[in-house]
Amino acid sequence: MKRTMIISLLALLTFSTAMAQYPARRYGRPAPQPRHAYRSDYGYRNSYRRSHTDTYYGLRLGFNVSNVRTDDPYLDGGSAKAGVNLGFVAGFQVAPMAPVYVETGLLYSEKGGKGNCGGRSFTYGLNYLEVPFVLKVMTPLDPVTTLQPFLGVYGSAGVGGKIKDFNQRQAYSTFDDEGFERFDAGFRVGCGLQYANLYAEMGYDLGLSNISQDYFDTARTGSFFVNVGVNF
Repeated sequence: MKRTMIISLLALLTFSTAMAQYPARRYGRPAPQPRHAYRSDYGYRNSYRRSHTDTYYGLRLGFNVSNVRTDDPYLDGGSAKAGVNLGFVAGFQVAPMAPVYVETGLLYSEKGGKGNCGGRSFTYGLNYLEVPFVLKVMTPLDPVTTLQPFLGVYGSAGVGGKIKDFNQRQAYSTFDDEGFERFDAGFRVGCGLQYANLYAEMGYDLGLSNISQDYFDTARTGSFFVNVGVNF
């Protein structure tokens, strides 16, 4: 199922990119200005002067490099683990005169970590449905390029994953009674770069929720992510 989702999203990204690059050929008229391009009669200073608020939608595909920081040696996943990150987002301009947007969406995000305790090697898979909520500032660099730093929060609900004990050759559900809590939340910070309709970003999720089920221990996630995609 995961492979099918990735192949489908890649195909959609490829199709959307081709549509964005060749609108004039399809319709026989000049291509429209990119969403965030400044107008020559306004200049950079007034590039976001509009009579109504603006909205965009986007697709994202990328990867996470994450870990799990915990006091419990059997659940410590301090070494990095890679995973898939994909989904869609929507952005809404805060005010017609301001280059500030609120962005949210729904992402499937694979987090977790790797650890070693008593000579036993473990891998922790924490797969989430994640909802980010960030503020972005659109800063024009040239007529078709914008820099987009962002800061905000995220909330996640665990939907699957395995704890793998490689020495015992056994696997357990990540969110069972002896694993991790399903809910996670924290801060998100990063920066995006958009060229015409093409978009790329990198950032970091700092987990603040205690996802340990043990009353005496704490466990928190951390994840560096890199995504690419398209905005409409």
